[in-house]
Amino acid sequence: MSKKEEKRIFEGLITESLPNAMFRVLLDKDNRVILGCISGKIRRGSIRILPGDRVKIELSQYDDARGRIIFRLPPKKPSEN
Repeated sequence: MSKKEEKRIFEGLITESLPNAMFRVLLDKDNRVILGCISGKIRRGSIRILPGDRVKIELSQYDDARGRIIFRLPPKKPSEN
């Protein structure tokens, strides 16, 4: 993949659901909120994304304020103590 086409993938938490399949995502790495839309695979697979879900989001090198949600992470199981 050339330098021009590189994508950066981060994990984050869905904080708010907006119209037109848009979401506000709080990134884990640097605690900033960005705007994310659903990628085509998730849309075709009818995967539901709700506030509170953890996702992987892909950012381009040109625009750090917007991204594509490419994967919904499974919920973490509480550890038994």
